[in-house]
Amino acid sequence: MNKALLILDVQKAFDDPKWGIRNNLDAEKNIKSLLTKWREHQYEVVFIQHTSKKPHSVFHPKNEGFLIKEIIKPHEKETVLTKEVNSAFIGTSLQRYLNNLGIKEVVITGLTTPHCVSTTTRMSGNLGFETYLISDATAAFGLIDSNGKFIDAQTVHDVSLATLHNEFATVLSTKDFIERLIK
Repeated sequence: MNKALLILDVQKAFDDPKWGIRNNLDAEKNIKSLLTKWREHQYEVVFIQHTSKKPHSVFHPKNEGFLIKEIIKPHEKETVLTKEVNSAFIGTSLQRYLNNLGIKEVVITGLTTPHCVSTTTRMSGNLGFETYLISDATAAFGLIDSNGKFIDAQTVHDVSLATLHNEFATVLSTKDFIERLIK
């Protein structure tokens, strides 16, 4: 039981068209698949919700976007933490919570790959957790770089994963991780 699944920011806010085109439209289905197996093994699950103090933000608690998507809705006794920055470890009790449970292995899923997923993955690895990032259980949106060049969502996603693999985490697909989990 020294494993925890982190589900980051799978909130309705990311359905807002303001974000643009997203890759991996199956990310939530893959998270659901992993979550189902995780619950069967009765491992720890921690949901992270991004929150904003700005009333017009899609992440403000009074706005619909703050809500966790129904496909992976937390069970009553599962832990839900809120954060105001990219890392789930900053300004939250996450590290203390995991340490108190004796968690050694952290599995990361959620939205979005280059932002909260990447930042949380880097910190998880730096804090000494054996960290796994599930490549098809996260997604990215296209971005504009400092030169005004548009970078498509798949490229953003792929490069984000490449910067994390074998340095901060082991990057695996949902299928590969589930096969590893069952062994």
